[in-house]
Amino acid sequence: MSATFRLSIVIANYNYGRFLARAITSALDVDWPDLEVVIVDDGSTDHSRDIIDSFAGRVTAHFQENRGQVEANNAGFARSTGSLVIFLDADDVLQPEIAREIAKVWRKGVSKVQVLMEKVDENERPLNAILPHIRSVPSAEAIRKWAHRTGEYPSPPGSGNAYARSFLDRIFPLDTSRDSSTDTTCIAMAPFLGDVVTIAKPLVLYRIHGANDSNMLAKVDTFGREVERARKRLKASQDACEMEGFPPPDAGSLRRGNHLLQLRAASLRLQPATHPLADDSRLTVLNDAVRLPFQDSFEPLVRRIAIAGYSALVALLPMAAVRPMVRMRFSSR
Repeated sequence: MSATFRLSIVIANYNYGRFLARAITSALDVDWPDLEVVIVDDGSTDHSRDIIDSFAGRVTAHFQENRGQVEANNAGFARSTGSLVIFLDADDVLQPEIAREIAKVWRKGVSKVQVLMEKVDENERPLNAILPHIRSVPSAEAIRKWAHRTGEYPSPPGSGNAYARSFLDRIFPLDTSRDSSTDTTCIAMAPFLGDVVTIAKPLVLYRIHGANDSNMLAKVDTFGREVERARKRLKASQDACEMEGFPPPDAGSLRRGNHLLQLRAASLRLQPATHPLADDSRLTVLNDAVRLPFQDSFEPLVRRIAIAGYSALVALLPMAAVRPMVRMRFSSR
């Protein structure tokens, strides 16, 4: 029997006017009887306000000075009333059936239901890629174990996650000690404050358009930012464990993350002077690359070997070879 709940879809927007109407329409078109859409415009200077005003009477809108995504989502969450909340990025698109699919698996004790996301281009043409890459549907216990040991588990980015209000009430509003991206904190804490349930269906379109926050090649310091983001994830995970009385993950988890290993290698080579991990080095990257294939992981062995080999080469090769390797690995597509 499917669960019943009020679904709040919170959209934080900053200068994404060219995509915003599509995001709002997709939220309003979700097939669910008890639905609200809350939009927070974070000081946009484009035509976003006109777009939002065109939906007057169908959405709850709030306009504020530019304070960043976290403050915008804090404001949106405070104005929402649903027992289930999706933070929809203003450039993404929800599929109409997402709520009914979530209702099939929703139960007490769940902190997050995550779905797959289909990558599309700026015009919503499929790019033949799905996030996250999973071999089979992971259990909540497996996700909790991976998150504790490595700081990573197969999770989609922001729009692919639906959170229990009972979970969000424990951590919101997010303060300035947290990462500048809302989903960093929510994704990190969810496995330790409840169960994470996975629906292995693509129910969100993840638009790739070059200006995404996830575009790793936009600026040279992006890799250092992502390593620092991993430190913030670790702190959020530790805080969540302490809230529940669990032993928190140790700092060594930062050396056991598959994806993070690649980011560490790139950050160390491209901007060694500002690399966020003071005790990290090309030698530690090599050591961790050697160990990676033998670790318990949600990644298949072949992929772990590929990650280990790539990271070792980035650590060892001359810069003339490193830059094209990094560009190839972290191309948006």
